[in-house]
Amino acid sequence: MLRVAVPNKGSLSEAASTMLREAGYAQRTDSKQLTKYDPENEVEFFYLRPRDIAVYVGEGTLDVGITGRDLLVDSGAKAEEALQLGFGTSAFRFAAMPGTAASEADLVGKRIATSYDGMLKAYLTRRGIDATVVKLDGAVEISIQLGVADAIADVVETGSTLRAAGLEVFGEVIAESEGVMITRPGEEPAGFDVFARRLKGVMVARTYVMMDYDIRAERVEEAVGLTPGIESPTVSPLHREGWVAVRSMVPRKRAQKVMDELFELGARGIITTDLHASRI
Repeated sequence: MLRVAVPNKGSLSEAASTMLREAGYAQRTDSKQLTKYDPENEVEFFYLRPRDIAVYVGEGTLDVGITGRDLLVDSGAKAEEALQLGFGTSAFRFAAMPGTAASEADLVGKRIATSYDGMLKAYLTRRGIDATVVKLDGAVEISIQLGVADAIADVVETGSTLRAAGLEVFGEVIAESEGVMITRPGEEPAGFDVFARRLKGVMVARTYVMMDYDIRAERVEEAVGLTPGIESPTVSPLHREGWVAVRSMVPRKRAQKVMDELFELGARGIITTDLHASRI
């Protein structure tokens, strides 16, 4: 049986559970539940603090985990990133009160508050920046106002929390993060390949739409150039002589533009359909 760690709270929690449901796995219905057994798929889910997940997976206590890349790196656990999941995108940035810091050079000799001390210390060492790291468990934005730090280093998604605290980001991006699936290096437990394939299928289904359209046979090569699909589109003759029907997967972001271009080629009956699952 595959044992999987899932974030129990925070920005990654809902996104992870939603992806797992779309992949066909049963998920908890009560946020107080700590475990959920899915007998049909032979998977047991454990809902843990996102920061602890890499440790459990790295020690081999659990087989697979979903967490943030930033938390994985900061933990120093013996776990590795196996798959990018396409949600929870964020950046690890420096921030301070306006006018107090404009670049990393301004951090020399200063106090920097963060919840990611491992990742920050490694970055400062690589850059040769001599600064004091103040480790906090959360709400680092208030540390400057309270006189605990001169600047902070934190994960930024929209920046609204920083702005509400009167702070502004500066300097280069320290690291970029997103939700990732992690495993223990060199190990592939039973059921892992199916689990990974399902998550990949969800990401493909979210990225593409199915497009159908009718077009005159003499224009089909031009149309197929616009909709090449994954392997190749399906082209079928229509009852109307000289016309064919084409079905192909198209990137969701480009779907509207492709529809416009197909219409200009003479295609008609152009429709798109959402994908709910896939295996590529």
